[in-house]
Amino acid sequence: MHINIVLVEPEIPQNTGNIARTCAATGASLHLVEPLGFRIDDAKLKRAGLDYWHSLDIHYYKGLADFFEKHPGADFFCFSTKAEKDYTQIAYPDEVYLLFGKETKGLPEDFLQQHYGRCVRLPMREGLRSLNLSNAVAIGVYEVLRQKNFEGLQCVGAIPVDEK
Repeated sequence: MHINIVLVEPEIPQNTGNIARTCAATGASLHLVEPLGFRIDDAKLKRAGLDYWHSLDIHYYKGLADFFEKHPGADFFCFSTKAEKDYTQIAYPDEVYLLFGKETKGLPEDFLQQHYGRCVRLPMREGLRSLNLSNAVAIGVYEVLRQKNFEGLQCVGAIPVDEK
C-alpha cells in the first residue's frame, strides 16, 4: 500500500508544513504541484513540519500536466466541496493519489468536470465553504489507512505507569 498526497498550487506554507508532517507520520509521499504560494525554504513551512523533514518523501512538478506525465495511469481521487460522492464511499486501491487544490479555489473546475467520477467530498454543514486544507488531507489519508487496517503503522501505545 502506498498513499500519495498531491497538493495542486498550495498557497499557505503552514498548511503544507502540517501536511508534510502528516505524510511523514503515515508514510505517505507528498507531491507539490507548482506554482506554490511560498518558497520551499519558508521558515513557516519548516516550523509547521517540525523535525520530520528527514522522514518525508517529497516530489515537485511544474504543473498538473507535468504531474500526470510523470504518473500516467495514476489511480487518483479529487477532494472537492463540489463533489457528490462521500469520501468513505470509495474502496481505495493499494497505490492511490489523493489530489487537493489550493486553499482559496480548490482544484480547477475544468479538471473536476473532466474527472467528476473521481471526485469525493467531506460532508459538512450547508453554507460553509470548506475545511482547512491540512485537516482535509489528514481525514483523507486516515480513511485510506483505516480501510487498509492501518498497515505498517504502530497502532498500540503505552501509558507510563507511575510506580509509587
